[in-house]
Amino acid sequence: MRSGQVTIKDIAKELGISASTVSRALKDHPDISSKTKEAVNKLAKEWHYKPNAVALSLRHSKTNIIGVIIPEIVHHFFSSVISGIEEIANKAGYNVMMFQSNESFEREIANVQALLSSRVDGVLVSMSKETKDFSHFKELRDNGIPIVFFDRVCNELSSDNVIVDDFAGAFAAVEHLINIGCKRIAHLSAPQHMLLGQNRLKGYRQALLKHKMPIDEDLIIKCDSYEESIELTPELLKLSTPPDAIFAVNELTAAGALTAVKKVGFRVPEDISIVGFTDGLVSRTTDPNLTTLEQHGYEVGLRASELLVGRIKEGDMDYEPVTKVVKTNLIVRGSTKKL
Repeated sequence: MRSGQVTIKDIAKELGISASTVSRALKDHPDISSKTKEAVNKLAKEWHYKPNAVALSLRHSKTNIIGVIIPEIVHHFFSSVISGIEEIANKAGYNVMMFQSNESFEREIANVQALLSSRVDGVLVSMSKETKDFSHFKELRDNGIPIVFFDRVCNELSSDNVIVDDFAGAFAAVEHLINIGCKRIAHLSAPQHMLLGQNRLKGYRQALLKHKMPIDEDLIIKCDSYEESIELTPELLKLSTPPDAIFAVNELTAAGALTAVKKVGFRVPEDISIVGFTDGLVSRTTDPNLTTLEQHGYEVGLRASELLVGRIKEGDMDYEPVTKVVKTNLIVRGSTKKL
């Protein structure tokens, strides 16, 4: 017999089946074979398994509120995600409680505590840039509240995720620049503790490798805001051999790079081409308009909220997490052209 509190995951591991199968077997679900039900119930009895009473009580006390934590609402991507979230939430009879972390870890913790106090039925999260400790999200799960991460996800916590295909999007952007004749492509990247930043950098590198182009580490800098790109892009342009293209990790960074490039006297796209990530209002109003990747934020919001509503209705915290991937597509505009 095991010591300590036995969980559904313990039983699943012992029997070599999924936690969701164990959960359904304990509920006598018709899709589960009688042999599996017998094995699960026998082991549960031997190990004195008891459902988590705290989680169950919370799950049976509905507020019909979904909490949402985003880094900043100013980004077109996140405002699009919110529209998708509200579309599904409202149809399912849920109200949405919105919080901004403003890219602050401490504020994100405060957001989570507010959601716990409000006894929300579930939470959708895109993490702040500063977040490297995830205990506050674990606290939500420990209190029986399901979480779905979107865009900026947490690999260290077993959870559902909805992500953009960052690798493929970055690869497509850089390959486009190579195909129009660019030889030295700079990358303004996100912090590398974020999976998003890692995957976009990997896509950048892989496109260069595919086309047998050298990877110059001097052309890769951490720069993921409008303000940083205004400050750091001129430094790239001072290199003995400056870049002839820039792939920026997001739309506002691309816009800042465009402003900085023009300010020092370079022409876009005649001297340098620029590609961003996210097709918002900014990309369509710069001069020239920005070539960019459409992230389909509305679809991300739809999928994330559909997943969360489903978890809430199931009322079971011992489930096998899933990851859904939303594809990007390249939109070519005036900031890139054949050289």
